[in-house]
Amino acid sequence: MTAITAPPATTADAFVPERPAHRDGNVLRWLSAYAASMVGDNVYYLALSWAAVRAGSPAQAGVVMAVSALPRALLMLGGGVIADRFGPRRVVIGSDAVRCVAVLAVAALLWRADPGLWPLTVLALVFGTVDAVFTPAVGALPARVTSHGQLTRVQGMRGLAIRFASVVGAPLGGLGVALGGAAAAFGIAGLLIAVSVPLLISVRTRELPPEDASGGATTAWQDLVAGLRYIRGHRVLAPLMLAIAFGDLGFVGPLNVGLTLLADERGWGASGMGWVLAGFGTGAGLASLLLAVRGRLPRAGRLAAYTIFAGSAAIGALAYAPNLAAAVGVALLVGLLAGLSGALCGALLQTQAEPARLGRVTAVSSLVSLGFAPLSMPLSAAAIGAWGTGPVFVVSAAVCGLGGVVALAAPGLRRAELPH
Repeated sequence: MTAITAPPATTADAFVPERPAHRDGNVLRWLSAYAASMVGDNVYYLALSWAAVRAGSPAQAGVVMAVSALPRALLMLGGGVIADRFGPRRVVIGSDAVRCVAVLAVAALLWRADPGLWPLTVLALVFGTVDAVFTPAVGALPARVTSHGQLTRVQGMRGLAIRFASVVGAPLGGLGVALGGAAAAFGIAGLLIAVSVPLLISVRTRELPPEDASGGATTAWQDLVAGLRYIRGHRVLAPLMLAIAFGDLGFVGPLNVGLTLLADERGWGASGMGWVLAGFGTGAGLASLLLAVRGRLPRAGRLAAYTIFAGSAAIGALAYAPNLAAAVGVALLVGLLAGLSGALCGALLQTQAEPARLGRVTAVSSLVSLGFAPLSMPLSAAAIGAWGTGPVFVVSAAVCGLGGVVALAAPGLRRAELPH
């Protein structure tokens, strides 16, 4: 097995001056487009959930919400190939345009009539299919809009945009529903996604060196196989994917289904659960802010492992918090540690992968996070029903901690550094 490392920054990085990303107009245009699109996504999911519940039974609404997951999981790896072959900027622009048209079409349909569940199901299917292409392209785009040394800071800025979207999107969607029903909320989502398109068109991307660019002589299947072999043979990316997988599998269940059941068990109610989630979101936002301001953290591989361990311990402790105030404090710690480890893993992925293969690399990591990790949610719910919240949170924490074990056991990942 050949050990492959990320190439040094050479002519590929000469396109963008080495300046802080937060002062780079090109990066800021990309970030604005990304934030607008993500806020639109949050509004869309709230509108879809509301419209599906109003149009059918809770079970039918659940089916509509789950429809997008299947094509996204099945087509994600192919989406990475498309992003690398055609360029992430072009793919992101096309994906946002399709998503915008689809959402606005359903908004117009709901405004004129009450067609039932079928347009919502079609919309969810289209959105999931497009997401399979959009997600890898979004992950591959930062390496084309900034210099290699600023990718870590951009990762932190992207994390802040995600937190902003989650804070703003849900209330904005709720306001749309209150003022004009699901049609108005879908309209807001479509317009927000539309805002991203001209911003993305204005973003300049650097070309890859000839030796890194795809020559088009290979088939899509050959590109996919080559991408998987590249990850498997990489001394940092291969263990990093495994660490991400363990971290997500141990994290998703407790912080989604498990937290709801814990709040119900302790009598915290929906407002209490909201405070716990706010604590987690605040911690994760602080972690992204740290990375955005500092630009890099030394000994990134070791630091990622240590924060995974500490975050795992905090996840296990959450189930034993004596009261709501303590639970909010622990959740803040979970968000800070898990957010920092996640940001470091994302930054290492961005900086270690060759830009020409970053779409496929992002596709694999996204498939783990969006395709496999959610499978832990029904398992966590069933296990909590059988053994209670405490033991399940502890087991989940142990699974999450295995990511730290992988990071320390793999020399390449343990010694990995972020670029200056």
